Formats: sequence, structure tokens, C-alpha cells
Amino acid sequence: MWKEHKVSVVFPAWNEEGYIVQAIDDFFSTGLVDEIVVVDNNSKDRTAALARKTKARVVTETRQGYGWALRRGLDEAKGDLIITAEPDSTFLGRDVVKLLAYSDDFDVVFGTRTTKELTWSSANMGWFMRLGNVFVAKLITFLFNAPSFSDVGCTMKLIKRDALKKIKSQFTVGKSHFSPEFMLLCILNGLRCVEIPVNYRGRVGESKISGKKHKAFLLGLVMIRLIISYRLKALFRPIRRNR
Repeated sequence: MWKEHKVSVVFPAWNEEGYIVQAIDDFFSTGLVDEIVVVDNNSKDRTAALARKTKARVVTETRQGYGWALRRGLDEAKGDLIITAEPDSTFLGRDVVKLLAYSDDFDVVFGTRTTKELTWSSANMGWFMRLGNVFVAKLITFLFNAPSFSDVGCTMKLIKRDALKKIKSQFTVGKSHFSPEFMLLCILNGLRCVEIPVNYRGRVGESKISGKKHKAFLLGLVMIRLIISYRLKALFRPIRRNR
């Protein structure tokens, strides 16, 4: 609970048995999280079974993909403030308080993993990944006159329930490039956004999205194409600004 607002955390999960229980315990241990929704996205290991032994609520999303899992979790979450994160040890539960503190002034709080001082030595954030994320994030900032973003792929973020209602019917992406669409829809709908640094550690298990440089490069190209397509659409629809 944060200032009488219920807090939900959404974990998209695909074969995360190695850390799922620890992640749930870590986020609940903050004393601020009221609900954790684990979205089992066709895991072939014990992810769902282990999560069901905890206080978390487990739901199943059969459409395979990072975006589908997050979209299902956002639909299922009952909190007034909804946080998304990964249950693979990369994010720390204690960073929840950072997101919540900024939610007092903003509709959406994006985490960034590109701050060197908070990037752990074990993290998958070498120069190639950092440069790619910063470049694509700055493309959004430039093309949409958006807040100063430095990370386009960070799962850890917060959105208020009322803000989510404004954008969720506009989601079109179900795969790995869901994060930039989320950002773009927040901007185009005039939501108040800010980006803050969060801890980023090494993950338990193999990355499904950015573990290989060639996969990360191809994903970056897909993200850029998505961003340009939204910019072209926005030429015929003014970007809303909150006063």
C-alpha cells in the first residue's frame, strides 16, 4: 500500500523456476506491495507450480510473447498503482519505493538500466546493449518531443490504473518490442512521464530477448520501425499535452 493506494506487481514469466520464488519474496518484503500477479507464458519448467506455493496469484497466457504476457498481467492486476518487473533477479524489490515516490507527481514512471553506477558487473548491459538502448530511446525523445529517455527496453515501470485505462485498448504488440509501444502510447495520450534509474543485475537463466547480440540488433531494428510508423501516424494526430 502506498498512501492508501493498492500496489500490484506484474511478473511476465517464461521458464523462470530458477528465481521466481525469490523474486516474489523480494518484492513482497518491501511491505509496499499488496499483490503480485505471475503471468505464466507457457513455461515448460516448474515456474507456475513454484509460484502457486507463494502468496502470488498465477494466471496463464497462452499467446506466446513478452508483450502478450505483460498485457495479460496489466489486465489482471487490481492495484491502483501497477508495477511491471522481471522475476529473473535482474531487478530489486527495494526499487519499488523509487517508482512509488515519483508516482505522486507522474502518471507513468519508467525505469532505466543504462545508469552505470546502478548497473551491476553481472548484468547484460555492456557497451553494445547500452548504446543500442540509449540510441533507440533518444530516437523517441527526438521524434516525439518526449521526456529525456535513455532506455527503451526496461521492464521495470509503474503506471497508474486511470492512465492505463487510456492506453490499453490501443496496444497492438504482443512480442518483444512491446516496451517502446507502451512508451509511445503514453506520450501520444498526454500522460505525464518520467524516467528514473533502477538497479540492474545479472539474471538467473538465459535471456529470452537480448542474450545474443544478433538477436538484440534485430530487435532494435523492429523497434525503430515501430517508432517510425508511430511518428508517421502522429503527423495526422496531434500529440496531447497535459497542462
